[in-house]
This record gives sequence, structure tokens and C-alpha cells, in this order.
Amino acid sequence: MSSSPIADISNASPLETAPAVRSTDSSRATLLICLPSLGIDGLQTMQDRIGAALPGQSVVLASPDVLPDNESSTEHLRLVGYPAGPPHASWTLVASDFLTAADLAREHNASALMLLGAEADSLSSAGLQALATCILNQRVDLALPRYKTGPHDALVSSALLYPLTNALFGVGTHLPLPLDAALSLRMAERLAAAARRLGNGAQSTPLVWPAAEASVSSFVVREIEVGERTLPHPGDADLNSLLAEVAGSLFTDIEAKAPFWQRSRSSISAVQASEPVLLGSETEELAEVRAMAESFRSAYLNLQEIWSLVLPPQSLLALKKLSLAPPESFLMPPDLWARVVYDFVLAYHLRTINRGHLLGALTPLYLAWVTSHLRRSAGDAALSSRHVEETASAFSTEKPYVVARWRWPDRFNP
Repeated sequence: MSSSPIADISNASPLETAPAVRSTDSSRATLLICLPSLGIDGLQTMQDRIGAALPGQSVVLASPDVLPDNESSTEHLRLVGYPAGPPHASWTLVASDFLTAADLAREHNASALMLLGAEADSLSSAGLQALATCILNQRVDLALPRYKTGPHDALVSSALLYPLTNALFGVGTHLPLPLDAALSLRMAERLAAAARRLGNGAQSTPLVWPAAEASVSSFVVREIEVGERTLPHPGDADLNSLLAEVAGSLFTDIEAKAPFWQRSRSSISAVQASEPVLLGSETEELAEVRAMAESFRSAYLNLQEIWSLVLPPQSLLALKKLSLAPPESFLMPPDLWARVVYDFVLAYHLRTINRGHLLGALTPLYLAWVTSHLRRSAGDAALSSRHVEETASAFSTEKPYVVARWRWPDRFNP
């Protein structure tokens, strides 16, 4: 992976080689760590784990589980409380989290921050140390974790968020919508300002896109390997609602930052496509592929009128061929998926159709990518990772397509 000229993104050293966090007596060396509500046992676990990960480092540990009369202080760790913000889905950080963190950083004179999401007590001491080391010792503004995940985990990020963030903002972080993050003070202030801009809308807890904000500010970004972590489930939200919320928020951010991303460069070089895996007749993956391929055929029959308002003829023809393919050869090429997503981004910007209907029509196409991912990976982590990188590479390669369509949409009308 090459470095972006806009935001420097690279993988940190393996956890076991992470250097210890540098201790200092400076009044502005305090690291603020904001925890979600974890309960008394979870809070105690995090106190012990942070103490082991950051020996000698001045830390303020903020938790909504701490009442004012229970605040405490040791030589290096101060435990403080803060009011819990508005309730929201716990599967990611939202605008209110960044606002609270920036306020706490100012109050406690912190020079760096870590925001940890739901079930943060599943993070290891080594993972916590890796994030803290990066933000305190390496002149980094935004450190985003990369967790050790299975081949079927975080597929919305793999199919959509990671490729778009890399191609348009030059930041190749695999989880651009973070559950945990480490920030410099100026990054925290930047994200708080972005959160305030979003706070006037109807949505009380909108999503903020830290990697994009860092990129447009020419801030330094790192992706840090932090090992395993429990990933909270989005709750009762169905896939249609979840994808519409996430894609709609990202598309809105892309629209707002169009002058920037039309000039920036992506950070991933071309990846040669691999051959699809032949799935055995009794595998669970083949059963899923069959069911999802059949579902796509139904979606094609029901949604081609909407898709025809968004997609050019060559993409519609490719989707027709895909709808007729047997499960054993069902495969959406990465370049087709990239162009489809870019066409949806443009239709969102132009309000070609109602945005709610538009985002709903994206779901079956995303599931077609997932079906292809199952064929490509066959449950193998290495093959899964390769297909994800092929997808990201295709978005980078096809970026001139969306730039041209954005500037001259009438020339490309379906």
C-alpha cells in the first residue's frame, strides 16, 4: 500500500513490537480516554487494563458510570465522570461522542484522546497500547483500529466504506466508520466542529466521517492493528435501514467535499483479479450463494425500472446477465460494482429519484457483491482479504468515471 499525498495511512507495527508509551511531566501530555457505559465490572476491567498498557502515563479516564462523588485519582490515573449523551445505536461512534470528547479534552487539558465504543472491555492491553503509542509518540492526528476479523465480518465496510474512502479521500483505512479512535487535540476539535454542523438536522445522533475530515485537513492518519475485539451488533436495524443510514450519510459527506476529492488521489495500487473459488456441493457458502442469487433474480425483475433511472445501459446489461447466471457462476466483477456505486452517489447528488427509494434500491446490488464475495473467499480469510483489496482497487481505477459524470452528468445520462 502506498502513502496518500493527502493523508498518510499505513499499518502500524505488530502489537507485540509496539514500544512503550513515553512518559512525560508536561501539563499538556495528559491522555484522555472516553469510555462508554460498561457497568462497574467493565469499568474496573478497563482501569486494570489501561494501567497495564500505559504504565507511567498521565491518563484521565472518563466514564458515564462514575458519579461525581466517586471520582478518584492515583499517581498516574484520574477517574472522572461525565453525563451520558443521547441514546444511540452502540455499533459506531456518532456526532455526540465527538462533541463530548472535545469538551472533556478542554476541561482536563488533554493533548490527545482515545474514544472507545461499546464493549470496549474486549480490547486487549496490547491493542490499547498500540493506539495510545501511535497518537502520543508518532505525530499522528487520527489513529483508527483494524481488528482481527473473520471473512464474513464488516462486509458493509469492505464493499462500500473502505473502497469509497480510499478512492475519494486517499485514506486506506478498512473501517472508516470507527467503533474506537485515537485523536490529536486538533483532530478532536475538527470532528467536534463537523458534529456541530450536523447537529441542526432532524437526526439527533448523525454519523461523522473522521477519515474524510482528516484528509481534507491534510492531517496524518494511521491504521493500527489492535487484534481481536467484540463487535457490537447494530441491534434491531434491518439491512435496508442500516445500509440506507450509512450510505446516505457517506454520500452526503462525499457531496459536501466534492471539490476536494475530485483533486485527490487514492492510496491503493492496482490488484490483479483472482479466479473465483469452486464451491463444493455441500458447503454452507454454496447454499448461501444459491439463496442470494435467487433473491437477486427477483430484485432484478422488481427494480429494473428504478435502476434504469440511475444506471447507464452497459451496467443494466451486465446486471441482466448476472440475473440469469446460475449460482455456480454468479459473480459481480469489482469494476461493475464500483461503477454501480458511483452512479448511485451521483444520483443521490442529483436527486434523480427520491433518496429513500434510491438507497433502498442499492441493497440488492450490495447483496450481489456479498454473493460474489462468498464465491471468491469460500470462508478463507486470505482469499476474503484479497477480494476486498480487488474491490478497493477497482474503485480507485474507476474514479475518473465518477469525476467525469459529476462534472458533466448530461453526457452520461442513461
